[in-house]
Amino acid sequence: MKLLYSLALLLCALGPAAHAQEDLGFKVYQFPANMIPRIDGKADDWASFPKEYVVGTDQLRDDSGHYPKADSANLAVKVRVAWVAGLNRLYFLYEAYDNYWDFSLPGLHNDTFEIVVDGDLSGGPLTAEMHPNQNLPLMERYFAFHGVQAQNYHIFMPAVGKDWCLAWGAQPWIKQLPYSNIAYSYDFKPGQPGKLTAEFWITPFDYAGAEGPARAVESVLTEGKKIGLTWAVIDYDDVRDESKKGFWNLSKNHQMYGNSSLGTVFTLLPLAAQYQPKLAAQWSFQVTDMARRQVTFLDESRGAIKRWHWDFGDGSTSTEQSPVHRYKDAGKYLVVLEVEDPAGKARMAKLWDVAVK
Repeated sequence: MKLLYSLALLLCALGPAAHAQEDLGFKVYQFPANMIPRIDGKADDWASFPKEYVVGTDQLRDDSGHYPKADSANLAVKVRVAWVAGLNRLYFLYEAYDNYWDFSLPGLHNDTFEIVVDGDLSGGPLTAEMHPNQNLPLMERYFAFHGVQAQNYHIFMPAVGKDWCLAWGAQPWIKQLPYSNIAYSYDFKPGQPGKLTAEFWITPFDYAGAEGPARAVESVLTEGKKIGLTWAVIDYDDVRDESKKGFWNLSKNHQMYGNSSLGTVFTLLPLAAQYQPKLAAQWSFQVTDMARRQVTFLDESRGAIKRWHWDFGDGSTSTEQSPVHRYKDAGKYLVVLEVEDPAGKARMAKLWDVAVK
């Protein structure tokens, strides 16, 4: 009983950070490397994106209490999220119809797409206001904590006469190239109805400090990985009347904007079957003991492979799938992997990538 009581006290002390991101089955689609979306504000290069992965207004709720249900005549939003293997970027296509686009003022009163991304699912609060130690001075909490382990992008839809987003934290460098980029397409004026398309990408960070990108750590995106990702659409409908504002939230928790544990989980998908070769040789390596010139090779080939043949470039070979090899002499080596399945053969050679001293 004493143990349970202590655990209860601990959970109370942790507060919102004790929650875990909610996995509702959302997906991040993978584009092939030769189909990376162009950031031009157009949707044509997203034509292959499966409809079942689109997140629409029907999956959001207005937790401001102003609107009991979504009304497509007032606001209709579709969001697509994608990634490309080898790039630590999240690509977004944001399409929205609004009966009143509100973007004439220079401050926060602007139709907004607000994203929170937590690339390593570390969870916890991300704003100075939610810092676990409120005894610290506000600006000390801000510079050392705000947006460091998870990031909030307050993206203006559209941005006119202002920067494209508020990177809500002490690291505005994350909203600049080479870490992000955006393009819009629309033809309405403030107060008018119409459709907007915004195409952009952002880079999630496990560490993004106020000191700049020199010590930053990008979140490494890999197939099958789960990341914290959630958003809200802030819809202003009158520059004078805040009561008409809607906060259309993907999470069931209003404070998702300041605590990544209160958000949702997305899974990074593998390439769709039509983009995967039936047979392809591929491999990577790591020098695991430089003093002994020992190299560990990892087979990353695709296909129903039945045979592997490695040529290490020094006269030695192996038929293991992922062998470990020791080189007698220092040098740069041409290493070749040949694989075979019932459909045929494939080869991957890497010239002088493997070098030992």
